[in-house]
Amino acid sequence: MSPRAEVRIDLDAVRHNVRHLVGLAAGAGTMAVVKADGYGHGAVDVARTALDAGARWLGVCTLEEAAQLRAAGITAPVLSWLHVPDEDFAPAVATDVDLGVASRRDLAAVAAGARAAGRPARIHLKIDTGLSRNGCPPHGWGDLLEAVADHTAAGEVEPVAVWTHLAHADAPAHPTIEVQAGRFDDAHAAARTRLGRTLLAHVANSAATLTRPDLHRDLVRPGIAVYGLDPIAGAGEPTALRPAMSLRSRVALLKTVAAGEGVSYGHIWTTPTDRVLALVPVGYADGVPRLLGSTGRLTVGIGGVRRPVVGRVCMDQVMVDLGPSGTDHGVAEGDEVLLFGAGDDGGPSAAEWAELLGTIHYEIVTGVGSRPRPVRTVVG
Repeated sequence: MSPRAEVRIDLDAVRHNVRHLVGLAAGAGTMAVVKADGYGHGAVDVARTALDAGARWLGVCTLEEAAQLRAAGITAPVLSWLHVPDEDFAPAVATDVDLGVASRRDLAAVAAGARAAGRPARIHLKIDTGLSRNGCPPHGWGDLLEAVADHTAAGEVEPVAVWTHLAHADAPAHPTIEVQAGRFDDAHAAARTRLGRTLLAHVANSAATLTRPDLHRDLVRPGIAVYGLDPIAGAGEPTALRPAMSLRSRVALLKTVAAGEGVSYGHIWTTPTDRVLALVPVGYADGVPRLLGSTGRLTVGIGGVRRPVVGRVCMDQVMVDLGPSGTDHGVAEGDEVLLFGAGDDGGPSAAEWAELLGTIHYEIVTGVGSRPRPVRTVVG
């Protein structure tokens, strides 16, 4: 039986994207970021594909995400970087997961995990260079390095890298990038001097990987670009990346509605004439944002033709206007409906949805609900 709705992941597109990114950062290693279940694309499948395509590292946000990769038998270096107080780091240390450290509290907790695991923890020291989010502020950097030196001497940690995150990488000429790069270089040099060892440097996210080769350093950390979504290009702009996710459903019902009838909650759209409407059984529980129904510009693809969604998006369904009644619209119940896809054939895309909503395509792909049945496909 065909599913009511499904997410299709083109792993060949992921492979293409990672190879492209690895080629751009030829002088550096590539860390494919697979946090948030691979931005909704399936962390384990994407991780294996990315490693096959030349990535050397994997990046995640949480210890649970790192544990999922290890449980799947993935042995490549993994960095987990955002943690809350009182987490147990011993399992991560025992399975050779690298850990982000941004404060003395982080460091003490990681060191406790290392003692419990009976081996030193590999750590990446994060300096806040201007994003004012996670990371050690410059005024506390020297104090953190002193503590790291003590725990290193005790055999509890092994410093591996210094890293930071950019605030304006999607605007490659923004002046804050140079400010952050300078602060990072100072912090990196101070760490090398105080700890007396070579430390990897990593700064570049997707946008900087694509546009700022001067910031590639030892390791780049592309995230959204792995999935074929360009953090700089707008909807419809050409890019070397190939979007990997599509969201599809089927026509559940065709019906004729008389002129002057309101459609869906609140009747924000009224039939101008007798119309044929198609009910599509997906809604905001499946990742179709409710606000899209208020833009008046949302379209879906049925039979290769883009058709407008009318009325409010509901939890489980949307209505599509096929046009005046009495006309053959070439649509039958059961026909496939493309909510969004690669967009390369003129169809709707995640970037287009983001533009309609005034948000970013990251939010669209990670917001796809759990109900669509994932179908992992390799094309080619």
